[in-house]
Amino acid sequence: MKVLVTGGAGFIGSHVCDAFLRAGHEVIALDNLSSGKRENLDPRVRLSVRDIRSPEAAELIRNERPQVICHLAAQMDVRRSVEDPRFDADANILGMLNLLEAARIAGVKKVIFSSTGGAIYGEQDVFPAPENHATRPVSPYGVSKASGELYLGYYKAQYGLQYVALRYANVYGPRQNPHGEAGVVAIFAQRLVAGQPCTIFGDGGQTRDFVFGPEVARANLLAFEKDYVGAVNIGTGIETDINQLYAGLAEAAGSKAQVTHAPGKPGEQRRSCIDPSLAKKVLGWEPSVGLSEGLRKTVEFFRSKAREPARASG
Repeated sequence: MKVLVTGGAGFIGSHVCDAFLRAGHEVIALDNLSSGKRENLDPRVRLSVRDIRSPEAAELIRNERPQVICHLAAQMDVRRSVEDPRFDADANILGMLNLLEAARIAGVKKVIFSSTGGAIYGEQDVFPAPENHATRPVSPYGVSKASGELYLGYYKAQYGLQYVALRYANVYGPRQNPHGEAGVVAIFAQRLVAGQPCTIFGDGGQTRDFVFGPEVARANLLAFEKDYVGAVNIGTGIETDINQLYAGLAEAAGSKAQVTHAPGKPGEQRRSCIDPSLAKKVLGWEPSVGLSEGLRKTVEFFRSKAREPARASG
């Protein structure tokens, strides 16, 4: 089948492209390259450089008529959403509506939406949070992702457009951009490999559920293959605080550098952890890469990237 991956040249998107290629599908990546990179893509993926908010993006969907759209392109920085809610809504709500209208016209069968399993729940009542937990986002980013899920429900009811909303935990791994995308693992890994100091915002006791990027890509493929409609958590169900995370990364990098602390940032939750048991039941998905292994692979990626300029100049 023909699959369109928005944000396909990005960190998670490029892993999703790889997963669908391995399964034998034709893959098109739509990306404006604001944070994605051509080098992330397998040469077999056709890249169309367009913004999801543009008429050209809608035109691409109408002309290519993919059977499935994996929608990953987004403004994904919680802190930026707090600073500029209108920009967040423009990209994450209006951009998505542009794609959904084109998908409706083009006869797309299914949309697999990259939602959020942390920001959508807000300050949780239970840990880990199941899909039926109340959605009380405390950031515009969380609000925009919740809105995306509601619009998908509307398009399913009105037009029969099938969908799965994958509520990701904190995704990390190779290819994550420490500059253009939110991601404490990528930021710390790059700095540790370079021998630079790291800063933790707040006391470091805030917790997150960290899930490995290629595992998330596998969830997208399974969501395509199964008939389930609705929201599904994609996480590990394990809380890790930022101090523990830093220690794990420092060990993987062989660094003894001391970390500094700075004031916490607004719009961020204290604790976040999601229950992945529904994913196992309806998708056959469960995490298989533990945090220590995933951090080691991530550090190896950033170490190899740090060596590239030296090889090029030699």
